[in-house]
Amino acid sequence: MRNFSNSSEVRRLTIVVLIAGLILMGTLLAKTQPVSAEAQPNPAAKPTNEDSTCLGCHSKTGFVKNLPNGEVLLLTIDEEHFSQTVHASEGLSCTDCHLDITDFPHANFNPRSLREVSMQLYTLCKKCHEEQYDQTLDSIHQKELAAGNTNAAICTDCHNPHIQKRITDPTTSHILPEAHLLIPLTCARCHSAIYEVYKSSVHGAALKDEKNQDVPTCISCHGVHNIQDPRTNTFRTNSPLLCSGCHTNPDIMNKYNLPTNVLNSYVADFHGTTITLFEETKAGTLSNKPVCYDCHGVHDIKRTDDPVYGIAMKENLLKKCQVCHPKATSNFPSAWMSHYIPSPTEYPLVYYINIFYKFLIPTVLGGMAFYVLTDFLRRMVSKLKGVQH
Repeated sequence: MRNFSNSSEVRRLTIVVLIAGLILMGTLLAKTQPVSAEAQPNPAAKPTNEDSTCLGCHSKTGFVKNLPNGEVLLLTIDEEHFSQTVHASEGLSCTDCHLDITDFPHANFNPRSLREVSMQLYTLCKKCHEEQYDQTLDSIHQKELAAGNTNAAICTDCHNPHIQKRITDPTTSHILPEAHLLIPLTCARCHSAIYEVYKSSVHGAALKDEKNQDVPTCISCHGVHNIQDPRTNTFRTNSPLLCSGCHTNPDIMNKYNLPTNVLNSYVADFHGTTITLFEETKAGTLSNKPVCYDCHGVHDIKRTDDPVYGIAMKENLLKKCQVCHPKATSNFPSAWMSHYIPSPTEYPLVYYINIFYKFLIPTVLGGMAFYVLTDFLRRMVSKLKGVQH
């Protein structure tokens, strides 16, 4: 056995052992130390091994399946597009959605048409989006679907899972600005004729041309997943509350110098008062009194000062009035105070007449009550005196 009595050799050996120990410790720490958030790989940046296996076939250009009705199902998945989707950013892999695919070749999948493909696969969305899926069950789309209309919208008609980007801010749940701009285009896939009307309206033009985030889109009025039938009497009667959601909001209206008293002024006049009472006493029954969109339009709403369509123009307003009042003449619209509350500057005659009646009516009724009371007391006193004599 070698003698290590020489002090210099002992020191050298000790140094070598220490260095080797430090190297070994560093290696072990590197394997166990968690990677920092900045250094962690983004699961969307590249596919997992599982996805790579799927993309071995499904990334090929022109990968298709011919369906019995003659349509062609494209099976190619664009890897770059998918890497930018909300699903990829959440780290989902192919088999997180396609649960029935566990081996190769795949189990038989023999839809007869492209629509049948969608109808067989869209229920997979429920696995992660159960709340939204359940809401669709009460929607007009689902009712149409249940009635046999297979063209009624389903999840994948609005959200293509292979290219769908994030819609809402994960911290606030508010719709992202870029997603807000695309909402009408999504609805236009089925409702193209309505979209053509909407995009030239005051709301649609501001969204399309100015990228204005304040203006309403389809879902602002119709809802998202629980869309109700807008043709019902209940929807019509409640529609002023939809419009007032924006038009009584000072944070929005003040930007455009628009009044916020439109709902109060509507409810204060004959039309609005009747609709309000109608809603409370005969819910679901049709009223012939006008609501907001009877005068302003539905999807084709224009600026009130539009020279061709704006109802601030007396001749345009007259046409609206004549829909319900066919015998109305040119001076008929002058009887309406627009959406103004009477004041010393707006309709001062009405304002001062209102004040006059606020004093007159209590005075007359109070005087009558005073007369009845004093007459009653006089009769009681006379009756008591007669009894005493």
